[in-house]
Amino acid sequence: MSKPTFFQIVKSVFSAFIGIQSKANRTQDFAGGSPSSYIFVGIGFTLLFIFVIIAVVNLVV
Repeated sequence: MSKPTFFQIVKSVFSAFIGIQSKANRTQDFAGGSPSSYIFVGIGFTLLFIFVIIAVVNLVV
């Protein structure tokens, strides 16, 4: 199995983040990619989500 590209990792993490990733894609991710790349992208999505929530709250308040 070839190593996933950055955009494939982002797509996979985003799908998992919003809860729509299929079991087949999850299995493929664990077989082909390194865990550290998924962890770093996941942390980035989490920080982005937190900053968006803070921005929305500040706009409303």
